[in-house]
Amino acid sequence: MRRLLKLKRPALTALVLLASIASLQAGFASSLEVDLGNALRIEGGSGPTGVLGLMLMLTLLSLAPSFLILTSAFTRIVVVLSFLRSALGTQQAPPNQIIIGLALFLTFFIMAPVYTEINEQALKPLTAGEITQAEALDNAAAPLKRFMLEHTREKDLALFIRLSGAEPESPEAVPLTTVTPAFVISELRVAFQIGFLLFIPFIVIDMVVSSILMSMGMFMLPPVMISLPFKLLLFVMVDGWHLVVTSIVEGFL
Repeated sequence: MRRLLKLKRPALTALVLLASIASLQAGFASSLEVDLGNALRIEGGSGPTGVLGLMLMLTLLSLAPSFLILTSAFTRIVVVLSFLRSALGTQQAPPNQIIIGLALFLTFFIMAPVYTEINEQALKPLTAGEITQAEALDNAAAPLKRFMLEHTREKDLALFIRLSGAEPESPEAVPLTTVTPAFVISELRVAFQIGFLLFIPFIVIDMVVSSILMSMGMFMLPPVMISLPFKLLLFVMVDGWHLVVTSIVEGFL
């Protein structure tokens, strides 16, 4: 009998553990079901709370980087800095983290008046309960739209107005969803123009070095290896970073 109990004791222990786990799972499922039911409840018909509100907040946070990039000076700055690195031929110097970080802080410097106005007209009154969320969004969109319209070509803006089929009474009445793509392609156009001008002096250096190496019969020596130090020397002598940053910032003032 004792031998039979010894044999069955592990099986009994396993059954007890399985029963405990099943009861815990059932209790957790019931509590989770109740919590979801409470979270999905609509209070007073004003809007979703709990899980739905959390999902909305996470969606907005995931779109925040794209919104920052496409509605500010970041697009032009990061494209120009990328062209500058390609023109120098320094491969990964400066690295992407430095370029993005510099572009981000230059964007905050340029957009500081706009963001200050948004804070004064939208965020502070909203947190104080003086205006509603819809009014806060309208107040925040006004200075941002004004900034984008100042740096958007009329041709690009007219293109997206025509594609949208709308007929706004004034440029200020154009919705933000129409102004943003027009602003982005205008910024890309300016960035590519600046990139073209940045490439010219460095291409001249490459051509001169290549012709000298060919005349000396050094066909196996890569011209980039010789021209890179001269590019860096020229860029440092003319204080290139100062000139590039100055031209970028003054283009938005």
